[in-house]
Amino acid sequence: MLQRRQFLSAATLLASGSAFAQDRDFWSLLREGANVVLMRHARTEPGVGDPPGFRLGECGTQRNLSAEGREQARRVGEAFRREGIRLDEVRSSAWCRCIDTAQLAFGRHTVWAPVNSFFDGAGERDAQTRAVLAALRGLRAPANWMLVTHQVNITALTGENPAMGEVFVARPEADGQRLRVLARQAF
Repeated sequence: MLQRRQFLSAATLLASGSAFAQDRDFWSLLREGANVVLMRHARTEPGVGDPPGFRLGECGTQRNLSAEGREQARRVGEAFRREGIRLDEVRSSAWCRCIDTAQLAFGRHTVWAPVNSFFDGAGERDAQTRAVLAALRGLRAPANWMLVTHQVNITALTGENPAMGEVFVARPEADGQRLRVLARQAF
């Protein structure tokens, strides 16, 4: 029994140490600049996709942020302000859950069609992904761009699957065909 407790204590210390290292790397990379910061919108009301017949610009027809998601978005913004992170651009999908996430977290946004959802045939996956990658080719330090978007878009850009409200720090691969995730943080 004692060995099991020692093992669990050691595992807990290692886990907390690696989480600290990840957190430190996350913020350090953002301070360096030249990052694309990808955020999946904060937590939503239960469901997948949007209700049939939803319309952009009419939030009542869409799946929106939950109360927990609104608080999560605020926590992200507070963390970025506390850490003094510079965001030169905050671009958002036109979906209300992304706009609301960007506004609650960062107090600003510009709707940018290349980060609109293409889930369930709503957009053009390849064309939108190419447009994002092309826009990022000239990104240089100290600039950081925040893109508030959807899981399908982030997965197309990185090959990674983010949780709602999770933030990735990424940079373009040398070949320009994908973004490489350098750090990720859940809030």
